[in-house]
Amino acid sequence: MKSLIGARGNDSAIAAGQPRRCELLLLAVVGLYMLAGATVLYLMHPASGLMAPAGAVLGTVAFITVSLIWQVAGFRGDPFLLPLVAVFSATSLVFLYRINPFYAWRQFVWLLAGLVVLLLITFLLHNYRVLADYKYIYALAGAVALLLPIFFGVEQGGARSWLNLGGFQVQPSEFVKILLVLFLASFLSENRLVLSEGTRSVLGIGLPGPQEWGPLLGMWGISLLLLIFQKDLGTALIYFGTFLAMVYISTARVAYVFFGLALFLAGAAGSFQLFGHVRQRVEVWLNPWRYVETSGYQVVQSLFALAAGGMTGAGLGAGHPGYIPAVHTDFIFAAITEETGLLGGMAVIVLYMFFVYRGFRIALSARNDFAALLAAGLTALMGLQAFIIIGGVTKLLPLTGVTLPFVSYGGSSLVANFIILGLLLVISHEAGEYHAN
Repeated sequence: MKSLIGARGNDSAIAAGQPRRCELLLLAVVGLYMLAGATVLYLMHPASGLMAPAGAVLGTVAFITVSLIWQVAGFRGDPFLLPLVAVFSATSLVFLYRINPFYAWRQFVWLLAGLVVLLLITFLLHNYRVLADYKYIYALAGAVALLLPIFFGVEQGGARSWLNLGGFQVQPSEFVKILLVLFLASFLSENRLVLSEGTRSVLGIGLPGPQEWGPLLGMWGISLLLLIFQKDLGTALIYFGTFLAMVYISTARVAYVFFGLALFLAGAAGSFQLFGHVRQRVEVWLNPWRYVETSGYQVVQSLFALAAGGMTGAGLGAGHPGYIPAVHTDFIFAAITEETGLLGGMAVIVLYMFFVYRGFRIALSARNDFAALLAAGLTALMGLQAFIIIGGVTKLLPLTGVTLPFVSYGGSSLVANFIILGLLLVISHEAGEYHAN
């Protein structure tokens, strides 16, 4: 623990006390929320025993234990992010248990693993700035991780992006997105001025040379090409959006945004022509009723669930999530909204917005360019992923098949999201600032 607090001694522990007490209070409220949901499920199905309430108590104890360890160690990380993640996790466990207890208990095990990873990051990665020295290793590791499923992976939902490791499956692209952000944060912080001002002038516009934009476009192009071969275009969209957001944050040049949008439109048109499942998803997005008995069934059932929820919802356990295929992964937001209503769905969206707000506050308070870009990139990544999947479930966007962060069932996604949380927290710890507003 001494490595975490460095030489600041007892003063840092005292300074950390106030935000950690606020964090503990919020976690206690979240615990009551999770216990209330678990109790309702127990009263509905008493024959299942006390599994749901026991899981709620153990989950609450796990989150509070993390907070207490941080308080003892003098950790000064943002006090709101962990309670936000606890709300997402509580909602996930309650609704997964309501859908299928098997999924809930597997998710609970992955949740505990994620919390252990979170603690390891906050204790061992206090000098996170050394991560800026390995940008090309991230590029190489990401390319290898994306290649493996192409040759050794299994296909699910039209995407060949999973590795079967016996008792469980791993989705490497969930971890590659972190490597992508690390690479971009390192490269952009090193070349920010050149990318912003350029090294040559064309028609009065300053442009960078190939040595600056070449590695960026190379990493971006390799990632997207490999994902196209995997047919995991939802993840490719997240990668592209994160890439574009970080370049704009670093340079503040609108020209890069327009150039990136042109690339996106060209890629979307090409994917529509080349891949049947992409074309099918666009057609389902435009008119799901035409394919109601085949490929449009999921989207139509999701829309029915959203409509059935009304303003206040059918009530926990009173909906029919079983009619939606893959409801525990891609469509869990539809199940939540059916039973908690528009108010519950909006509450989830607002919580994600608050998570994004806290992430950008951390970026603004960071002490160096690498930390600021890393925090902003990770935050943009989380926000884009939540927006894309919620947009797909509500038919605002074509369905892409990505997970809802911290809520959808999936071990790879959950552990990767806890790594993102840990990186955001160590950046805010170094900044040493507590922003209550």
